[in-house]
Amino acid sequence: MRRLAFVAVAVTSIGACVACFAEEDFARYVNPFIGCAYNGHTFPGASWPSGLVQPSPDSGRCDWQHCSGYVYGDTNIYGFTQTHLSGTGCPDLADVRLLPFTGDDPEALGVNDKAHEEASPGYYAATLANFGIRAELTCTRRVALHRYTLQKDAPFRLLLDLQWGNAGNLDTHITEAESKVEDARTISGGNYSRAWLSRRYAFVVSFNLPFTSHRVLPKKNGEKADRYVLDFDLKPGEQLLVKVGYSTVDVEGARRNLSRELPGWDFDATRQACRAAWNRLFARCVLEGGTQAQMENFYTSLYHLFLTPINLADVDGRYRGADDKVAIAENGVYYSHLSLWDTFRAAHPLYTILTPENADGFVRSMMAQYRAVGYLPVIAYAGKETFCMIGNHSVPVMVDAFSKGLTSVPATEMFEAIDKSLSVSHPGKIKEDWDAYDRYGYYPFDLVKSESISRTLECGYNDWCAAWLARKLGNAERAAFYGKRAQYFRHIFDPQTGFMRGKDTKGKWREPFSPFSLGHDGTMPNDYTEGNAWQYTWHVLQDPEGLIALMGGKAKFADKLSQLFVQPETVQGAGFVSDVTGLIGQYAHGNEPSHHVIYFFQYADRPDKTAELVREVFDRFYLNKVDGLCGNDDCGQMSAWYLFSAMGFYPFNPCADGYVLGAPQVPKVTLQVGGGKTFTVIARDLSKERKYVRSVTLNGEPLKGFKLTHDQIRSGGTLVFEMVDKPER
Repeated sequence: MRRLAFVAVAVTSIGACVACFAEEDFARYVNPFIGCAYNGHTFPGASWPSGLVQPSPDSGRCDWQHCSGYVYGDTNIYGFTQTHLSGTGCPDLADVRLLPFTGDDPEALGVNDKAHEEASPGYYAATLANFGIRAELTCTRRVALHRYTLQKDAPFRLLLDLQWGNAGNLDTHITEAESKVEDARTISGGNYSRAWLSRRYAFVVSFNLPFTSHRVLPKKNGEKADRYVLDFDLKPGEQLLVKVGYSTVDVEGARRNLSRELPGWDFDATRQACRAAWNRLFARCVLEGGTQAQMENFYTSLYHLFLTPINLADVDGRYRGADDKVAIAENGVYYSHLSLWDTFRAAHPLYTILTPENADGFVRSMMAQYRAVGYLPVIAYAGKETFCMIGNHSVPVMVDAFSKGLTSVPATEMFEAIDKSLSVSHPGKIKEDWDAYDRYGYYPFDLVKSESISRTLECGYNDWCAAWLARKLGNAERAAFYGKRAQYFRHIFDPQTGFMRGKDTKGKWREPFSPFSLGHDGTMPNDYTEGNAWQYTWHVLQDPEGLIALMGGKAKFADKLSQLFVQPETVQGAGFVSDVTGLIGQYAHGNEPSHHVIYFFQYADRPDKTAELVREVFDRFYLNKVDGLCGNDDCGQMSAWYLFSAMGFYPFNPCADGYVLGAPQVPKVTLQVGGGKTFTVIARDLSKERKYVRSVTLNGEPLKGFKLTHDQIRSGGTLVFEMVDKPER
């Protein structure tokens, strides 16, 4: 009960704290086009924080570049769909396509007049030059709102395409479909889509004007869903508004979402309400004294961070769970778009600082999946488990929430779910073989044909988290079991080469061996996940001191780690290797397994190296332009790394272990931490040349060691970094 009380306090007190900042328009610094080119995979459309819908333009579909449906350099727009994934490495969603057009060809694409394209929090607009139509998008949490202005004298039509999706099998990915023209202002229906995700969704499309006629286009081979062409009587300068209520449950859920959240037709008021919701969040993390580029990068990172996780529940609390059954969400929230292999590292720790009131909902949502299907989420989108990544990183998120007093879920129930998820095999979880893992103390590459090293290392971290919770519960037997597992990394470290290396069931190292050879996923023989030995050898979040000892002590470790950053920036490997980007030598900032590595230098008494490398990453890989992100934003993880590192600390071990100091990159940040308290970080004398840290004080007293605790942040105060132009060693 004490923890539940703290959650309630966090909600009210932080809300009161940010009230004085609510009038400031932080949203003016956000550029949603950042990351919409190269490998960022973000989208520019409108979204409410953690909202169910994200109306946005689609300029392509189902390839690596169009995972979000949009690439800035594309000149055509296929239409505007209502759901999107932010920064992921696989495409899906893009439901209910709307394309306003003039002329007679419903297959024509809109030509995007790039000079008049706009995007800001809660708003997107584009001019379809060939059609003479201005399209604008905004939304509430569960309802998309479109406004189309006819700019020339021509018949106005609207394509409502219910077959569309960001899926390679466009003609066949919809396996069940129904739609109904209820009247001249309303069309409703629902689909079952089988693409990357297998999921159901329902919609109600409502118009402020009646259509004068409608027709259904002939279905192509294999299509199930309808494509409507609707005619409207519009004159130049007149507008059509379209609302799309959305639900994962049924049409009545979509209708209820629409009627409760957006009963009227005031586009501008809806846009302003959405922008205000974003500003309330931004006011929790105030940057002062930054350059224009820093302000744009900082607040765009906050924006990307809070696009996910999404609340899948309807206004009445219903949602469709991982078992495809309808359930009622506790407290009205059921979170999905849980890209946990990515976000456990920094995004979720940042949520515990900026939005602690959401942590209990995250834990309860994970527990709901466990109760539905018998295991915690691995990497779930739109409420459906994908199994596409390794480990089970719900575990550190849940244990961290418990350690910080942010969840009221009983710890014994949490541990039961964790224990069964980490030791009992489940159908579909093909990237686990607990018998082999425990028999050999690692995943042998002759039994596990792919990702054997990465699986061993990632599972070992989850084991450490489970052991931590077991000890807190007084469960000595399970604490010992998981504590032993957490040291399995020692079995795959090759002292001759100094790398984590594939080993078979007989204890023989994989031959031939090259630390540059990349693996990607489970589709081909390899030992690594989206990386190589140079990148994964450092993946020992739970015992950095143990890895340092294995490598011969701090000096030898620092030398080996320094070599990582001066290797040839080459990518070697068969198959898909586009995830390995943002290279400094063989360090790959564009992919999450590298994100803690720069902070390893602190453990080796080389904070100067951390300072140098953080600055290089900022200068090269976080730029305020459309191709300014060096890798997939992955539901906010890339952005969370930026935000933490800008403030000068990072959750090296993101579960119950505080934050490792780095070197701040912005002058001053003030965090609202609840109870009327603020935590301010100041980088005194920071400049391009003065990038090293001479000293750190907390509330005027020298900070001991190189870690900052969560309680120190939550207690409020001032953290001051004294910056100098030369490292002091």
